[in-house]
Amino acid sequence: MDPFTRLTAIAATYNRDNVDTDQMLPGRFLLKRRSDKKYPTYLFHDLRFTPEEQPLNEFVLSQPAYRDAKIFVGRANFGGGSSREAAAIAFQTYGFRCVIAITFGDIFYNNCVKNGIVPIRLDADTVASLHAQLGAQPGASLTIDLPAQQVIDVKGDTHAFEIDAFSKTCLIEGLSQIDLTLRHRAAIDAFETRYRQANPWA
Repeated sequence: MDPFTRLTAIAATYNRDNVDTDQMLPGRFLLKRRSDKKYPTYLFHDLRFTPEEQPLNEFVLSQPAYRDAKIFVGRANFGGGSSREAAAIAFQTYGFRCVIAITFGDIFYNNCVKNGIVPIRLDADTVASLHAQLGAQPGASLTIDLPAQQVIDVKGDTHAFEIDAFSKTCLIEGLSQIDLTLRHRAAIDAFETRYRQANPWA
């Protein structure tokens, strides 16, 4: 996955609590492959499109000012519900690199990290301020500085956030779970050689 250090990008907001993974990616799309060219359209599909696949202009991602957004600002209990990793994949294929919320569903939080998306928890007052700033200036940008663990808002104010050291390292270095495993390739190869020698019948 792509490394993440510092990003300044348009931020889209969805001012709702309890946005679950079924809203993020409806269940009928779960068998779709990440390589599907239509995958970005599955993100918030039933909130973004009519049954005839026409855009619903009231939804934030259907509005021209936010179509190139790479930062998403939610509210409380963002990504609760089922454990489907596909919800995080939908954000990743759309182009989002960061999601900000007051609280996250634990599994969704971890799935974001695994897919190169920086999940940031900020307090309720700060998130409310971000919604107000971004709502007043459609298409405005935020800056995310992951090494410094800071969000810089529209006004230039800085907000610190916490992230565990392991997740931070994976995101900065662009390490997927496969990449982490391959770091031990020499030890794995050595084990397999020893195993074949000790168990030639296997």
